Parts: sequence; structure tokens; C-alpha cells
Amino acid sequence: MGIEHIGFIGLGKMGRPMASRLYDAGYRLTVADAAPDVAEGFVTDHPKAVTAHSVDGYRAVDALVLMLPNSAVVESVLEGDAVAGALRAGTLVVDMSSSEPLRTRALAERLAARGLRMLDAPVSGGVRGAVAGTLAVLVGGEETDLAEVRPALQRLARTVIPVGPIGSGHAAKALNNLVSATTISVTVEALRLGERFGIPPATMTEVLNSSSGRSNTSENKVAQFMISGSHDSGFALQLMAKDVGIAVDLARELGQATEVADGVARQWRRIAGEVTPQTDHTAMYELIGRDR
Repeated sequence: MGIEHIGFIGLGKMGRPMASRLYDAGYRLTVADAAPDVAEGFVTDHPKAVTAHSVDGYRAVDALVLMLPNSAVVESVLEGDAVAGALRAGTLVVDMSSSEPLRTRALAERLAARGLRMLDAPVSGGVRGAVAGTLAVLVGGEETDLAEVRPALQRLARTVIPVGPIGSGHAAKALNNLVSATTISVTVEALRLGERFGIPPATMTEVLNSSSGRSNTSENKVAQFMISGSHDSGFALQLMAKDVGIAVDLARELGQATEVADGVARQWRRIAGEVTPQTDHTAMYELIGRDR
């Protein structure tokens, strides 16, 4: 029969527009958020959705989507708050958070012991992508489980990529953001160095975009969010730093040397400790410039 009724936990900047798109696609929704007024507000705007006032509210769902800050919160919700215990055997749990890959694998094993299935399906594309339905969804887990939930994911995304066994989606997300953070760091440093020599940042950006230094950062972030001073891409600096940390922690756990990534992680971790949760990651243009 497929998935018709979805539980959705986490209605933040990304979660709310994602849940809205599922609602507009005709899925029955049971929603929850750490802030009860946020869930109630969603139901006010989406009157056919319902709020899960207790774990019993999840007993009827066919799939449970989690859009939460990290592995610790995911585990707390599923196990500490007993949501997993309320799900029917065979229910598919889809963790779309940016979680830790090896913790995801361990959690999937514990959920399997309860008769539950799990996919990890983190997203890339930011708030704009969540609103527009143009996210990239990186999926780890069984292909049969993905086939079941793919129609729902395609309401959220331009691209759904199966990347491997459970935990692979979270690994791929962290590694992608490691590369993204690295290009931001080196691009900003090159712009600052060029500026000190006398090359305006806009000119240096044109050079990069016409040459081999071209990247997503130079093409889609520098002029739009950095030089412009808007710093409003929709993805927080501290979240990027968290994902970079997940990537280098995974390297440690797997015994993989990461000389460049280690330096990037130190820089992002330090600067993340100096800003607020609202600081956009493109503000690194200003923050790296004040390093010395």
C-alpha cells in the first residue's frame, strides 16, 4: 500500500518547509517539535495535520521522519522519549538529520531489534532548497526501504542519491560539507591575500570563476553572500563546523590520515566558538579576514 501517514519530528528552519511540502503532496502528517507552540503553529497553518501530544500519537504512522540537530537528540527522541517503542513493527524510521555515521549504524541495530527499519537520509541545499523542493537527499540503507519512501523524498528533492549501507548518507553529508568548508576557507584566504596585494575581491572572484580555482564557493557564495555583505545563505556557521567535525572524527575512527581536513576543522571549530547560532556560514568571509 505504500507510505501514506508520516510522522515528522523537528519543525525548524529546514523541517517546517519540508513537512509543508509533504502536506501539500497529500500525505497525512503527525508532527512534533521540541517547542510545542511550533508544532501547534504548523497545525494551524496545515489544518489536516495533527500534533503528537504523546508517543501514542505515532502508533499509526507508516514512516517517521526526523529532522533534528544531531545524533544525541535523535537517540534521545527515539529511545529516551520512547518514541521507538510506540512505533508498529515494520515502521520505517528516516533520519534526515546531520548525524554521526557510526552512531547511526549502532542505532539502526538497536531499532532492528525492536522490529523497526531505518534509513539515514541527510540533505544538502539549505533553507532555500527545502522551500523550493530542490534538495539533494543522500540515502544510506536498504534499497527496498528507499524504494518505499522515495516518492515522499522526491517531493522534497531534485536529487535522491543512494550512497551505500546504513550510515553512508550521514558520512557522505559530512564529507561533502568538509569539502565545502575547505573551499570556503581557502577561497577567502586567497581573496584576502589578493586584496592585500591590490587585487579587488570582485576581480579575484572573476579570475577564479574563469580559471581552475573555480568552485561552488566562488560561483555561488562569494559575490552573492560574502562580498555583498548579506551573509544570508540560510546555513549556519556552527552547523557547518559540526559537520566538519563529524567528518574528521570519522577519519579518526577509521584510521584515515586527514592533514588538510584537520587544519580546516581547527579553523572552523575555533571560529564557531566565537559566533552565535544565527551566524551564517558565509560570514567566514569577514571572520577569517579578522584572524590576524
